[in-house]
Amino acid sequence: MVNGEGPQQVILVQVNPGEAFTIRREDGQFQCITGPAQVPMMSPNGSVPPIYVPPGYISQVIIEENGVRRVLVLPQQPEFHPGGHSPLHHPPPPPHAHLPAFIPHPAMMPPPHHLYTDSHSQHGRPSLVHRDDRTSKTHERLQKKLKERQGGGQVKDSPPSSPQKSCNSPPTVDIHNGIGGKGLETEQGQLRHTVSSPDKQTGKRKIGESAGKSIKGWRLIMATVSWSAPTKPESENDSKEDDPSFSEPLCYEVSISISGKDGKYQSMYCGEELSATLEQLRPATDYHVRVQAMCNCLQGNPSEAVSFTTLSCEPDPPNPPKKISGTKNSLLLQWKAPCDNGSKIQNYILQWDEGKGTGVYEQCFYGPQKQHKVTKLSPASQYSFRLAAKNDMGTSEFSEVVDLFTSCSVPLPPFPPELEMAGVTWLCLKWQRPASSPKEDDICYILEMEEEGSVFYYLFICAFLHLLQVAAYNSEGKSNPSQVVEFITKPDIPGCPFKPVIRGRVLPNSFKMAWEPPKDDGGSEITKYVVELSEGSPWGQVYSGPALEHVCEGLKPGCSYQTRVYCMSEGGQSPLSETLQVQTPAVPPGQCQPPRLVGKPKAREVQLRWDGGSPVSCYSIEMSGPQSEESKEVYQGPELDCSVGGLMPGKTYSFRLKAANKAGFGPLSERFEVTTGPGAPEQCKAPSTTCKSSSCVVVSWEAPPCNGAPVTEFRLEWGAAEGSMQICYSGPGLSHEMKGLLPATNYFCRVQAVNVAGVGPFSEAVFCLTPCTVPAAVSNIYVLKESELESRPQPVYSPSTCLGICWDPPCDHGSEITSYLIDIGERQPIVVGPVTKHVIQNLQPDTSYRLVIRIQALNTLGAGPFSHTFKLKTKPLPPQPPRLECTAFSHQTLRLKWGDGPAKATSDALQYQLHMGDKNGRFISLYKGPCHTHKVQRLNESTSYTFRIQAFNEAGEGPFSNVYTFTTPRSPPAPLKAPKVERLDDNSCEVTWEALPPMKGDPVIYSLQCMIGNSDFKQAYKGSATTFHVQNLQPNSDYRFRVCAIRQCQDAPELSGPYSPTVTLSSQRNDPALAGSAVGSGSRIGTESTRARQSLSDEQCAFLLLMVFAVIAILIAFVIQYFVIK
Repeated sequence: MVNGEGPQQVILVQVNPGEAFTIRREDGQFQCITGPAQVPMMSPNGSVPPIYVPPGYISQVIIEENGVRRVLVLPQQPEFHPGGHSPLHHPPPPPHAHLPAFIPHPAMMPPPHHLYTDSHSQHGRPSLVHRDDRTSKTHERLQKKLKERQGGGQVKDSPPSSPQKSCNSPPTVDIHNGIGGKGLETEQGQLRHTVSSPDKQTGKRKIGESAGKSIKGWRLIMATVSWSAPTKPESENDSKEDDPSFSEPLCYEVSISISGKDGKYQSMYCGEELSATLEQLRPATDYHVRVQAMCNCLQGNPSEAVSFTTLSCEPDPPNPPKKISGTKNSLLLQWKAPCDNGSKIQNYILQWDEGKGTGVYEQCFYGPQKQHKVTKLSPASQYSFRLAAKNDMGTSEFSEVVDLFTSCSVPLPPFPPELEMAGVTWLCLKWQRPASSPKEDDICYILEMEEEGSVFYYLFICAFLHLLQVAAYNSEGKSNPSQVVEFITKPDIPGCPFKPVIRGRVLPNSFKMAWEPPKDDGGSEITKYVVELSEGSPWGQVYSGPALEHVCEGLKPGCSYQTRVYCMSEGGQSPLSETLQVQTPAVPPGQCQPPRLVGKPKAREVQLRWDGGSPVSCYSIEMSGPQSEESKEVYQGPELDCSVGGLMPGKTYSFRLKAANKAGFGPLSERFEVTTGPGAPEQCKAPSTTCKSSSCVVVSWEAPPCNGAPVTEFRLEWGAAEGSMQICYSGPGLSHEMKGLLPATNYFCRVQAVNVAGVGPFSEAVFCLTPCTVPAAVSNIYVLKESELESRPQPVYSPSTCLGICWDPPCDHGSEITSYLIDIGERQPIVVGPVTKHVIQNLQPDTSYRLVIRIQALNTLGAGPFSHTFKLKTKPLPPQPPRLECTAFSHQTLRLKWGDGPAKATSDALQYQLHMGDKNGRFISLYKGPCHTHKVQRLNESTSYTFRIQAFNEAGEGPFSNVYTFTTPRSPPAPLKAPKVERLDDNSCEVTWEALPPMKGDPVIYSLQCMIGNSDFKQAYKGSATTFHVQNLQPNSDYRFRVCAIRQCQDAPELSGPYSPTVTLSSQRNDPALAGSAVGSGSRIGTESTRARQSLSDEQCAFLLLMVFAVIAILIAFVIQYFVIK
């Protein structure tokens, strides 16, 4: 195709099924095209661009009939392999989808990052394919043309230049520190050779070639990345020329991402070079790489990420094959697939050494299956195998060599077994491998034992003749048994003898025992018997010999012995027999040593201990008193000590000891005398009491027996109750004087004695009553309340001239109080009876009095003391009632006023109580409080009501005033509704209004007023009728009507009620047809307008007042806020 720029040629790129082709579009994005497809590409100069192919592939140009040239990338033809095995390598598929076999037109691509391939076939992995002469010449010719197209200026070991090298670099990127960055170039070393291998001659890797490594099952690849140094903007060259920070070298950090362009990046290189080698990359993996410039602490923005994909490579070496099953002539092998490294495994190559063991391997299987059966093998032979995997990228290394064996024929009878070692129930045997059996044959053996009736079993009996034979077998079958051999097991230990028995009677110092031999002698004769005897834990040997009985001598009387027997033979020592228990008879014990004292003797108890001789069953202690020769047993038991109680303190007692066993008691020991220690004193006798006065009592007592220690002190307890006494005296005296007691009071006392041995018990409690005396002084005095005085029958009580007092009765001290004496200063004392309340009369109002009260009992003891002095004050006189007046009245209410004060009271000192009389003549309280006015509501009209008033304050309630009578007036009639006006003709009309019932028998009449125009209202009618005809109406005039009810009282003048709303009757207009309707409607309209005018005026007044108050409140709040708060 020819255009304005010059000849251009369209190239079709054929993408095979299952492959992918990647191109870069004008917007810089990469597009992946999957096959089958044909991709049109443009050549800028009309020539076919250079085609880079991996090792083992060639490119071929085919011109079709329509003039279209088609470039095919074909695998080289493999070399022919004669023989029955398949070739080791299948031809690989077309090049990988990411190979830049065809380059898009430059006009369709923006300036990209430079990608070039470092993939010379001479530096790659050595190919396993042997080419023929024709294929080799074709490959050399293609390589020569490739070098000519590249310009011939490149070194052999350097990678070919990419067609994109001529493109302009991307624009620099401005960063925050002023340093720009250029585009990033990636050199991928796996575009032609996926994996490279070391040079076989030098053992080193050549410079510029890509290397592959295996780490943890991954085939890892290296790629070379290069980039351009960032340039400064021209505007900043002069200003920053002298800046020392720009003279330092830049450092570059290269990072890659495996999770996409926006994924997480990992740093792979950091240095000052403009290129880096990225190692340990995975095959067939998409990577994104970017570079970032750094200078000191400044970091530039990362460059645009460039993506590249590592190619697939040959699989990893597989694991050695495993043997699943096998026979004499075949082996079934199986294996697992290794890692394919991005390209599916197509076939497996299985090689073997044909059983020669020379290390030379030949192919025995080639195919995709994962198992293979090798046949036509020799029996019992060793074969070595190794396995390799192959995919489109090549063949993996071979696995480790594994040695496998085929099965053998049925083995020959083995040699008879030989005895290595014999035991009681076991035999250790050995035998040799059958003759002519190869070492590779897996042979197993069966050992058989022949006993009665040629029955073979595996149970060995001690000291018994056993017949044995052995047979061999493998996977092909079992051989005949060997010759029968005889072996004897060793004898076993004999069984335990029977339990020993007693022969004859057991004596205190000896007994005779016998036993029976064991049932099982273990295959050998019993040589001797051993008898062991034990009195406690240790066992001792008392006999050893062949006899079956023995006499045990030198024993202790009354002791328990244990004996047992075991036997000995060639097989060893038998187990022990059952134990025999033997008890020697006891003899009466001898005389014991006298008991001894343990610790110090107590007052009523002593602790004794003695030594035990031969074993006895119990001991007995006998005691005799201090003044008696008779003895009694105080203890009997097996212990070696005892406590004897119930003794008298400070007394001497004698003790004797004897022992007993089954044979009886022995003789008594010598006497042992013990004197008990001192004890606490005995209980004192009840003390005696003597009253010296009403508040003083003398207590005396006697000393009790001391029990071996003198009494050092006495303790006296005293209290008002028997259970709550306290110690009030402690000393050596025999009497004590109690003072400060209360007269006529019950008291209790008791005493106890104390010595060095302890405290004796208390004596019995003694009751004491102190004598009577004069009464006590009055302690609490109170002022009586008025409520308490009103309930008592007495003369009229006035708090202004009277004082009511009460007091708590004092203690009478055993004598009843008969009277009280009240002393009031200078006045004559007042004597009252046995009461606790009294009212003192005839006192001066508002006067303070000092009262002295004393109480005198009417008995021979005398009068009690005076009480304390206190002050009392009389209240002032109650106020007089005020004058009651009626200031306002209506037919239902009366407004009453009294006093000269304001309507509302300002103090609560003086208050008033208003009463009103009912029909029965009783007065009911209407009001009680400090106010001077009260409004009585809900009254009846023309009714007389009676009232009285009373004033009261702190001094009390004053007298009631005289009765006042006030009468309510009659009520006027209720207001009427607006009358109705109906025009009859041009000169007359009819006015009607509602009727009211009579009011309490008084008739009701009506007064109708009429107003013409703007003149005054004039009465038009007065009477009891509810209708009125108005005659002689003037034309062109407005009439207004209103009506009121009048109550005609019998004994009083008439009472007129309020007038009704006004009704307007409009004048007759020119239109006579509408006159009738105008009269009716005009009356209604006039009435409604009048009502609206009156109601609206009231509402407007209320609204205006409300608004005025609101404005004033707002102004006051504003003034307070502005002037006071701020």
